[in-house]
Amino acid sequence: MGVWNYGDIIDAVAKVVPSSAPALIHGDKTTTWLEFHGRTNALARGLIQAGHQPDDKLAILIRNRPEYMEATIASFKGRFVHVNVNYRYKAEELHYIFDNSDARVVVYGSEFAPMVASIRDRLPGVKTWLQVKVDGTTLPAFAQDYETFVAAHGAGDLDIKRSPDDLFFLYTGGTTGMPKGVMWRHHDLRAAQMNPALMPVIPTTVAEHVDIVRATPGNRFIPVCPQMHGTGLLTSFGALAMGGSVITLGAATFDPVELWEVSAKRKATQMAIVGDAFAKPMLRALDENPGQWDLSSLVMIVSSGTMWSREVKHGLVAHIPQVTLLDSFGSSEAVGFAMSATTKDGETPTAKFTLGTDVAVFTPDHKPVAAGSNAPGVIARGGNIPVGYWKDEAKTAKTFFVICGQRWSIPGDFCLVNADGSITLLGRGSACINTAGEKVYPEEVEETLKLHDSVDDALVVGVPDDKWGNAVTAVVELAPNARFDEGAIRAHVREHLAGYKTPKRILAVPQMFRAPNGKPDYKAATDFARSTLGL
Repeated sequence: MGVWNYGDIIDAVAKVVPSSAPALIHGDKTTTWLEFHGRTNALARGLIQAGHQPDDKLAILIRNRPEYMEATIASFKGRFVHVNVNYRYKAEELHYIFDNSDARVVVYGSEFAPMVASIRDRLPGVKTWLQVKVDGTTLPAFAQDYETFVAAHGAGDLDIKRSPDDLFFLYTGGTTGMPKGVMWRHHDLRAAQMNPALMPVIPTTVAEHVDIVRATPGNRFIPVCPQMHGTGLLTSFGALAMGGSVITLGAATFDPVELWEVSAKRKATQMAIVGDAFAKPMLRALDENPGQWDLSSLVMIVSSGTMWSREVKHGLVAHIPQVTLLDSFGSSEAVGFAMSATTKDGETPTAKFTLGTDVAVFTPDHKPVAAGSNAPGVIARGGNIPVGYWKDEAKTAKTFFVICGQRWSIPGDFCLVNADGSITLLGRGSACINTAGEKVYPEEVEETLKLHDSVDDALVVGVPDDKWGNAVTAVVELAPNARFDEGAIRAHVREHLAGYKTPKRILAVPQMFRAPNGKPDYKAATDFARSTLGL
């Protein structure tokens, strides 16, 4: 395996991709690869000339827009450390991320200017504020206009020697506590991203990588989920690393009709989503508008981060018969645990995955789990894994372990190892419900709930109970025009799962508790259940 740095990769790719080929597409605006290469050089050069040094942290507070990838790639080129920021955060949460990450540069959308202004005085470490014009908000005195800044600096190549040890931060919220910054070396992240199942030839040098790019048409990729989170972000700059283009949607919230319209207009070839939270509205739009959009160019939809149900996959393939649906199982702390694929010719059951390379399953006391043993274990990734969590040695020690002389990342996802060596995902151990001495993994119950015709989405949590210790409790979002019948839904679950896994209560909500990237917010669901039940 060669030595990798994303700045070097993008520099090399920009030399062989046709200069007029699109790199970034947003609405009617197209940024060519020639322009993209020059703009990212100019942004990095401007920050260097402003006094910023390698390892300075560059935080990005933008919705899916071209400037997100420009700032990300500029951070790679200038040897700065990318910091993703959740645009749903309120002022104090933003302050925490900027402060915890030691941000020196903040690139933000003008729509967030009032919040940024309210916390700026408490962030003396931030030396450069760059505002991207998104709306009519006036440029504050403390900030510089992003476009003006880029235009003021040269677009020529940077004379920089980069390192495989340059860092990339990926802040992850988790289900409890404050967000943590996962620290990846460029080399480890790129090596982990080069999955043999997706890349027929794995390059060992930048020159070999460029040869592959030169011979392979770049994909037109849509990050349907937010680029501020791992799934949308890693797939976006992964597409650029292969000489492709990134197409971003214009609406502030997900609109499946817009997605299909843009896909057809721009001849998208790939897209990334996060499970049923995106896939169900996508399928509903196709069902309501059969044959309206030409999706013949679309060959792959990738999902990661949460469950993607079998029935929804079948529905999508029925509308887009040439597409491969790739369910990728990984986390911010471990890329490439496992995957499963669905096509018109075959499928993998929901939650069943084929293990990737450098992946193992251990018991909680770090003993290997035997295939077919029916013993739950935690999945672990070795090889190319993160350095740890930024400023959190305790959390690092609880996630990264040395077992039999090898370092492993174990975020806490439980699974069963099937007799054929594949795994069946059970769920994150931190969400496991202990009820009357039995362990219930929420994902299993959630997938069963979503098989009921009246249930569009579901989360399962545990709430205190005198008899059971913790009572399995479901929160459901009903399908359009469905009538809520708690007894019928409970009976449905009991038909498919053991009695102790059947929710004691089922509560309906108008909208499910999920983050913008589709991942479940178990804390909010638990708080709602406890409040509703008077606990």
